[in-house]
Amino acid sequence: MTGWWSAHALLPSGPARDVLFEVADGRFTAVRPGSPAGAAQRLPGVALPGFANGHSHAFHRALRGRTHDGGGTFWTWRERMYAVAGRLDPDSYRALATAAYAEMALAGVSAVAEFHYLHHGPGGRPYDDPHAMSHALVDAAAAAGVRLTLLDTCYLAGGLDAGGHRPLAGVQRRFGDGDPQVWAERATSGPANGVAVHSVRAVPRAALAVVAEAAAGRPLHVHLSEQPAENAACLAAHGRTPTALLDAEGVLGPNTTAVHATHLTGEDITTLGRTGTAVCLCPTTERDLADGIGPAVELAGAGVALALGSDQHAVVDLIEEARAMEMHARLASGERGRFAPAELLTALTRHSAIGGSDAGLAVGAPADLVAVRTDTARTAGTDPAQILLAASASDVDTVLARGEVVVRDGRHRLGDIGALLRAAITPLWEDR
Repeated sequence: MTGWWSAHALLPSGPARDVLFEVADGRFTAVRPGSPAGAAQRLPGVALPGFANGHSHAFHRALRGRTHDGGGTFWTWRERMYAVAGRLDPDSYRALATAAYAEMALAGVSAVAEFHYLHHGPGGRPYDDPHAMSHALVDAAAAAGVRLTLLDTCYLAGGLDAGGHRPLAGVQRRFGDGDPQVWAERATSGPANGVAVHSVRAVPRAALAVVAEAAAGRPLHVHLSEQPAENAACLAAHGRTPTALLDAEGVLGPNTTAVHATHLTGEDITTLGRTGTAVCLCPTTERDLADGIGPAVELAGAGVALALGSDQHAVVDLIEEARAMEMHARLASGERGRFAPAELLTALTRHSAIGGSDAGLAVGAPADLVAVRTDTARTAGTDPAQILLAASASDVDTVLARGEVVVRDGRHRLGDIGALLRAAITPLWEDR
């Protein structure tokens, strides 16, 4: 058994003082407010539950600082994304993902959902091991010390317009399996513990039910209404919104998380609430790509559980994702306090959206804990209960994942993560 003690902690019952945590076999065996530290290891600042990164494309980390010189839109940004995707192989992807996941751990992430669609080799030819790219991600997460929900993503078409779906082209061929049943057989025979519909743009209507069936009670994620053009294409091709189409084909439900959900109708929001579908917002990506501000307040009002993700990793700071959810809602409404600090913490630690537990810092829960300093230039003088409105990833001091120390004194157990990122990313841009 290991003991940890924090002067402040955000427990399921609310803020608490002088909290002793006892950990055995990766779980909390005791959580005792009002206790002396004794022989327990002292944590600085305030203890929070481990953060859940609800949406990741690990290879997008290579795009940071590489896409801002030409303006454009989401659609032009994709060209550089495709360029990176075209250069990766299992070894280079393992190196990049290890560094990307370690950066997440430094930011307090103890579990991540990887929306994985870079399945095959150049031209779409499967590797000798059809799960080679999946195994690279599994290895990377294990090395970085974060739990992985690997969402094997169905990606069958290259786009959608009024005339229907277009075939995969260029680098997109690496994403596809050609047929939904072929995808399902591969997806359910490998290491993935969840599945995903890339989007209604990339998965024809007839294939949606196949993905829903393949989920078999596991997490099912889907990009939803990220762009107005997606909505327009779906309306032209199917006469209904993407949300209505997914609902009609049985994709929505309590095991499903819709990612982005930026451009929804009022009826869409009602449908998501009625079906028990969660929504994962990715505010730093949505603003980086000029996607728009999602209806977070309206979704919460409809009973939709909200989660958060770093998506393309233009920023890896889950505290900033939580704060941005509130700040974007302020900008959209002209009012402050649309989400209370406790509600931001709930979204930040929504492990149920990726197949985990939302119990938090409680007896029996996985021993995932983040200690955020309250004595830095950003956080000094802050009410610990409002730490998410002041801190950044730089203030994360200690991270436990199932009781293992992954980050201590602000350093990851793998060492210099900046050096790992540089070594993994630089070769992908050589000669460009």
